[in-house]
Amino acid sequence: MDSTLLWVGFNVFVLAMLALDLGVFHRKAHEVNVKEALVWSVVWIGLALVFNVVIYLYWDVMMPGNTDFASNTEAALAFLTGYLIEKSLSVDNIFVFVLVFSSFAVPAIYQHRVLFWGVLGALIMRGIMIAAGAALIKEFHWIIWIFGAFLIYTGIKMVKSDDHAVDPADHTVVKWLRKIMPMTETYEGQRFVVVKNGVRMATPLLAVLLVVEFTDLIFAVDSIPAIFAITDNAFIVYTSNVFAILGLRSLYFVLAGAMGKFRYLKPALAFILTFVGVKMLFPDATKYLLGEAIKIPVGVSLGVVLGALVVAILASWYVNTRENARATH
Repeated sequence: MDSTLLWVGFNVFVLAMLALDLGVFHRKAHEVNVKEALVWSVVWIGLALVFNVVIYLYWDVMMPGNTDFASNTEAALAFLTGYLIEKSLSVDNIFVFVLVFSSFAVPAIYQHRVLFWGVLGALIMRGIMIAAGAALIKEFHWIIWIFGAFLIYTGIKMVKSDDHAVDPADHTVVKWLRKIMPMTETYEGQRFVVVKNGVRMATPLLAVLLVVEFTDLIFAVDSIPAIFAITDNAFIVYTSNVFAILGLRSLYFVLAGAMGKFRYLKPALAFILTFVGVKMLFPDATKYLLGEAIKIPVGVSLGVVLGALVVAILASWYVNTRENARATH
């Protein structure tokens, strides 16, 4: 199969799904309930797993002559591990989105529209960043040391960081937008731009969208090097990122009201970032120290990531259950 056709076909599929989402199921603005969000979450996760099976069965047909993986199984494990890492890191986006929407007092009926266009912009930005990252690693191998060290630093920093409310008036993006064009004081339905008295004006909803895009750009600086620690195959990196982001909107509406219950999730994400940073540096470090490059197998990486998430969720559930029991008594 021609790899160009594979890239084009995958992106056409993504655009078709987005068009179906916005043009059919969410054509009219409405508040997304948990049941609807759960259904869409199952759909996006199911599509990712089906794609994973396709890689397992047909990777050698999809990418003939590709030497990045020793077998179809290894390619499928790399996709699944990358998807799981990106999916878990996207949960950290949700923490921030909750703060942004509450700080800007965004009506629930308009939140899906903001997230939809935010996801579309994120796909474009990440595609560019992935292409740039793959080219840099291919041309300059030493860039891996920068990526790995940055991931370890970010993981340590995440443990110490606290989430704070966003001040709408003081946000850098909002200040920049006000310099570009005037802004209305109130929301104007689901419109991002309106014309009043012959003057084109931004609405607060456009400011929220730009803050969401800016936030995702910051998170992408962490998450994209993380997937490169698993594989530097551009197609696997890109597709695992895309599937993780496509399910971000529905995941937000599922988890937004319960983020406070996952108290140990952020330390788990910090551990995952630190681990993938070490994984990225491990082959070069062992080659320098032992004279032989030793790679941490993808299967081991998948087990570590899954283990960290399961421990964090179970620990959060256990502590919350004990606290509720004490409160009841």
